[in-house]
Amino acid sequence: MIITPFHESILAFIIGLVLSNFVLIRISIVAYRKRLFDDIDERKLHTTPIPRLGGLAFFPCITTTILLLVLEHFYFDKKFFLGDEQAVEFTALAAGLFLIYLMGMMDDLIGVRYRSKFVGQIACGLLLIFSGVYIDTLGGLFGVTTLPFYVSVPFTILIIVYILNAINLIDGIDGLASGLSIIAFLAFGVIFVSLQWWLYAYLAIASFAVLLPFFYYNVFGKAQRSRKLFMGDTGSLTIGMLLSVMAIKLAQAEPTKDAALHNQAVVLAFSFLIVPLMDVVRVFVHRIRTGKSPFLPDKNHIHHKFIALGLSTRRAMICIISISLAYALFNIFMMPHLCITTLFLFDLLSWTLMHIILSWQINRKKNAADPAIKK
Repeated sequence: MIITPFHESILAFIIGLVLSNFVLIRISIVAYRKRLFDDIDERKLHTTPIPRLGGLAFFPCITTTILLLVLEHFYFDKKFFLGDEQAVEFTALAAGLFLIYLMGMMDDLIGVRYRSKFVGQIACGLLLIFSGVYIDTLGGLFGVTTLPFYVSVPFTILIIVYILNAINLIDGIDGLASGLSIIAFLAFGVIFVSLQWWLYAYLAIASFAVLLPFFYYNVFGKAQRSRKLFMGDTGSLTIGMLLSVMAIKLAQAEPTKDAALHNQAVVLAFSFLIVPLMDVVRVFVHRIRTGKSPFLPDKNHIHHKFIALGLSTRRAMICIISISLAYALFNIFMMPHLCITTLFLFDLLSWTLMHIILSWQINRKKNAADPAIKK
């Protein structure tokens, strides 16, 4: 019997979907029975006790899916479908994911200081670099192409820590972090399948499948029926780790070998993460400018702005995901026609302009609602 990579992609989707749904239901039952709820405070938008342990399902379901594919491939083809290079990369990724998974679990259950989080995130970055996954080019951004190794190492660690925290911080309303990640994983899966990078294609497809049941329980689940879950730091850090690896790996693509990527694989690699990446920078700059610690939480994220305009959390989620899609599609279609620097500057300036307009609309609404401000 011949099992093609296409069949294995479908199998990765089915296994990930079934495993995720099976595990999430049981996590939900245990979390509600043991009352392992997320704390409610003035910064949180939910008013009903809800568990934040949905992310416990991500790492075991995704890695189990990949390992089952390895066993299936070996059983039918009598060979290891991962080459030596990919085997090393997968081993490093699995070790890094396990480390970040444990750290996120500790944070969800007892709390972890941000300095300890950074140490763990840097350790995960070093594991990936030692396996050969690091950014060695900027693709011509501001005229910079190849990066020397001594620059690539700290820059790659910075990117990994950056993406990990961006996904963690964007997880503020139901369906936002998981919705943005679902789109990113689907896009990465399609790209890696087209490039025939099967390990990363299976990882992206499995991650996409695992997130679908969680998205349903997170957005449509009812706390009264013990079916609503948050992903927590365990989930956001796991997803952030996977997305950072996929973005970095895609950025390593060589245009001479992968002509479909033109000369701008770097643009494509990060286009699906524009919203969380730019939002965290804007929030950090705002906190520093107002004299606050950049690591202390506030209500200045993009979803807070849409809610301040009067949108429900679900409508805010749909708007932000639509904005992310618009950025990704624009970059993909304009990639062959504009240089990477022009695209980057357009994304940055349009994002800044959008927030200026949002802030103006919010202030206008406040002025209209408070007659004392008018006077």
